[in-house]
Amino acid sequence: MPARRRITTADGQAALAAWRGGARDRATTATAVRFCLEEVAARAPGNSVEVRVPPFGVAQCVQGPRHTRGTPPNVIECDGATWLGLATGQLSWGQAVAAGQVAASGLRADLSDLLPL
Repeated sequence: MPARRRITTADGQAALAAWRGGARDRATTATAVRFCLEEVAARAPGNSVEVRVPPFGVAQCVQGPRHTRGTPPNVIECDGATWLGLATGQLSWGQAVAAGQVAASGLRADLSDLLPL
């Protein structure tokens, strides 16, 4: 079952455009982050990787073994600005991991093939 969208494509793209244009207010950032989390879940449906972008949201994606309790075996975590940089192509996966901007644990915790969106 595909992830349910809560943010319309129009609202999400508008928030991304505003963020790219320099808007860094919490509402714009939150909408853009959540939209990109929904997008990665839609493009790579599954439950084997959990992408966390505190305090804005979390998404599960990538097909594979499903976890049911506790901390999942494949976790990616970063801040909102890093996630949006990755999603928009302003930052590469390799750069972000090397700089310590992304914490990625587990064999499947690599989104380099999915990003930028």
